[in-house]
Amino acid sequence: MRRSLIGRTWPNVIAVVLFVFFIFPVYWMIATAFKQDNDIISKTPVFIPFNGTLDHFTTAINAPNFWTYVTNSLIATIGAVLISLVIATLAAFAIARMKFRGRKTFVLVVMVAQMAPWEVMTIAVYMISRDNEMLNSLVPLTFFYMMMVLPFTIWTLRSFIAAVPKELEESAMVDGCTRSQAFVKVIFPLLAPGLMSTSLFGFITAWNEFPLVLILNKEEGKTLPLWLSSFKTAFGNDWGATMAASTMFAIPVLILFVFLQRKAVGGLTDGAVKG
Repeated sequence: MRRSLIGRTWPNVIAVVLFVFFIFPVYWMIATAFKQDNDIISKTPVFIPFNGTLDHFTTAINAPNFWTYVTNSLIATIGAVLISLVIATLAAFAIARMKFRGRKTFVLVVMVAQMAPWEVMTIAVYMISRDNEMLNSLVPLTFFYMMMVLPFTIWTLRSFIAAVPKELEESAMVDGCTRSQAFVKVIFPLLAPGLMSTSLFGFITAWNEFPLVLILNKEEGKTLPLWLSSFKTAFGNDWGATMAASTMFAIPVLILFVFLQRKAVGGLTDGAVKG
């Protein structure tokens, strides 16, 4: 009985320790955002900001071009996610349902593209944007983000489509549906978990991207990750404003995760074992 109790206790203890280990930086970021300047630079750590302030959030929101950066980030991120979902859904359907020459090679290319570091494409994207006079534009940024998330989206949705019995699609076609109608009415509604999980992955990936926008876009075309590096004073970094900005930067991802959590986690798990 005692051994059984110990066996049940240790996993819980380890889980709590890991939770505290990973959540503490997030807590420290949020707590610092509410601290007074004296508490931030104090040699004695202040874990709970009893004398909290919202001044740092005001400083962050009133920073130059804040709303421009918010708009740029939302346009580039949401645009990349939507475009990747449309292309990936059609590509995944072709891979899962159709037999064509080079199918296995295409699947292999998708896997290799997923493993490749996207930083190697930075110079090529810059040269293409420069030659087509699209520097400081959200267009190349959006399409680059789309390319970043497209392989994972194709691979995950392929597994979901392959898991749908062909008989359902064939029954719909027997009842008078075309293949396109059968896909829209039968297969597409069953892809909701996969679409949510890939949307969440794509949103986080594009929302956090930093190197490419630093190279391609100037002040008015930059996004929020670059905005986070702008809080500097003559005496160094303004840590209070930086932490407040980081907290606000994380809010959209947190909200999206809360709404999609159950289906997204289930989608990632199902997509990993099916197909």
